[in-house]
Amino acid sequence: MRKILVWDLPTRLFHWLLVLCIAGAWITGENEAYDWHMRFGYAILGLVLFRILWGLVGSDTARFAQFVRGPAAIRQHIAELRQPGRMHPHMGHNALGALAVLGLLLVVAVQAGSGLFTSDGVLTDGPLVERVSGSTASLMRSIHLNNFNILLAMAGLHVVAILAYALFKRLDLVRPMVTGRAAVPGNMPGPRIVSLVRALVVAALSATTIWALVSYA
Repeated sequence: MRKILVWDLPTRLFHWLLVLCIAGAWITGENEAYDWHMRFGYAILGLVLFRILWGLVGSDTARFAQFVRGPAAIRQHIAELRQPGRMHPHMGHNALGALAVLGLLLVVAVQAGSGLFTSDGVLTDGPLVERVSGSTASLMRSIHLNNFNILLAMAGLHVVAILAYALFKRLDLVRPMVTGRAAVPGNMPGPRIVSLVRALVVAALSATTIWALVSYA
């Protein structure tokens, strides 16, 4: 086994910034600090857009084409989980982890996107409320409120899965997402890590797109 760089810096920053922004949106929403709640929502939309684009042009382990697999790979991973003893780390997301990534991205995008069309009917309107009918705005508010429960459940399941891998398979999934490095078999080649310049371009494009959406749509 040898330790190599598995997760690039942009992927790790995305992960932890998303955690912070979701927590910030939750806290500010509960305390009716809606100006900051909306700012966190815009940041979440920008992060989701960044991750989608990075999944197309980023480093190998960040690309959807590298880790999104079909039913056969999922069955193989489940069979791996049933085997006793320690599990060796995968190069990037495993087959079940890929489903978690896609599911969380979808639920987070719905949560933040529906907020753009949501009004509390008193003080605060999303930037795109005037673009839709009252019934649509009401539907979006309902989605925004109820989808958050789904998001919390998925986040909780994500944490439970990480703990289960650590306890039962002796596989630490947190540290590699902090340091970027993980132990892999010595004969396994490392992933291709792309330039940070590309990440900066993708981040600028994502931020500009969200800014234009909420400013001029």
